[in-house]
Amino acid sequence: MLTEGVEWPLRFPEVYANAKVEAPRGLLLSGPPGSGKTLIARALANQCEASFISIKGPELLSKWVGESEKGIREVFRRAKQAAPCIVFFDELDALAPRRAGGELDGQVGNRVIAQLLTEMDGIEGREGVIVLAATNRPELIDPALLRPGRFDLVVELEYPDEEERCAIFVVHTRGKPLAPEITLEELAQLTPGRSGADIEAICRRASLLALREWIAPRLNVGRVQVTEETAGSEPSGTAEAETETKTEAAKEGSFPALPDTRFLIRPEHFACAIDEQRERYAVQEEAEETIARREEGRQRMIELAAGYSANGKPPLRGFRLWLARLFGLVPS
Repeated sequence: MLTEGVEWPLRFPEVYANAKVEAPRGLLLSGPPGSGKTLIARALANQCEASFISIKGPELLSKWVGESEKGIREVFRRAKQAAPCIVFFDELDALAPRRAGGELDGQVGNRVIAQLLTEMDGIEGREGVIVLAATNRPELIDPALLRPGRFDLVVELEYPDEEERCAIFVVHTRGKPLAPEITLEELAQLTPGRSGADIEAICRRASLLALREWIAPRLNVGRVQVTEETAGSEPSGTAEAETETKTEAAKEGSFPALPDTRFLIRPEHFACAIDEQRERYAVQEEAEETIARREEGRQRMIELAAGYSANGKPPLRGFRLWLARLFGLVPS
């Protein structure tokens, strides 16, 4: 879908023109954090050999009246000049949230969305320009942007499966000194539900742990101590003499001999990195569950309060209401 919607229109515009087919004007990438939305956008621009303009959502917003809309117009003007070009809006939900009538910021949000809709409609024509956007909260985006003719395609990205995780491990461990007993398939099995960003963090953390283990024993060997000479005191020797003394002491066994091993990333380094990440996510999940329970209790309290009348009693329903009317306690 990404190839047909982005790459083909930019690489073969004359074919679309001869076939009288209009290419998609926009494409929205939706998925959880770390699923590779920004990476996919950059890879598409590189594969299509097109210019790439990246816009972070809030960076176009300004406190000055009219500057936010001017920024959007300037982005599309630059894209038309650099065509073929891909314009990428990251965190679109921050730039174009759902419009509401009670805004107190001078209707800046509404004006920004209106300007973005105008540019997306392309009345003046924007051949060779395709708009990509990414968000992890699609429900917060204004619905007017999601209709056909603006963001025609919506691509849902999910977390990678085991085979895809193995391929990601191959990319992030390429060129690193791995121990021969490490198998990337086993690492992929140990990281279910992890995103590409999580796997990159695991590989980086394992490398740092291996570096710490290899460098730390070498920090206390071969150090040079320089002492300041004062008047009337005997010289304590030069730095070269002290270094020679330490070297001789190391030869005699005063300092522990370092193991003659080369730097390797071993399985225990990956295991430690995976455990650290699992503990961090466990804390986050516990906090999210606590927030969800509080919100559920709040909603129950609201529903319970809505079921009571003004005098604090539950409203009469069913058989109780029929009895009350029978005895004239409430009007019929």
